[in-house]
Amino acid sequence: MLRGLVCRCPRCGEGKLFAGYLRAVPHCSTCGEAFDGVHRADDLPPYLTVFVIGHLVVALFMALDEAVVLSLGANLAIFIPLTLVLCLAMLRPMKGLTIGLQWAMRMHGFGEGDARHDH
Repeated sequence: MLRGLVCRCPRCGEGKLFAGYLRAVPHCSTCGEAFDGVHRADDLPPYLTVFVIGHLVVALFMALDEAVVLSLGANLAIFIPLTLVLCLAMLRPMKGLTIGLQWAMRMHGFGEGDARHDH
């Protein structure tokens, strides 16, 4: 799962997991593990991203609110861009984590082939 979190092949840890921002490669260029049509990582990554970033941003907001009193406009100017940037930065690793989780648990077609080099 950690290999997926760093956007690497969950099997070998060497090949890239993504061809674009969120599009997985058809197969690993190093070990040949197939990803095209095997994984189902469409809903969980955004849920995880919103959960993690939401808790982080709310904690930062509460800490800042205790230290300094800012206007509503200042809070919006700080926290809306911060939330957007953090969500966009975290979405790809969360999708990689989800693909790694599915690979580790042999879900959705992973593990149907040769398992010599697994783990």
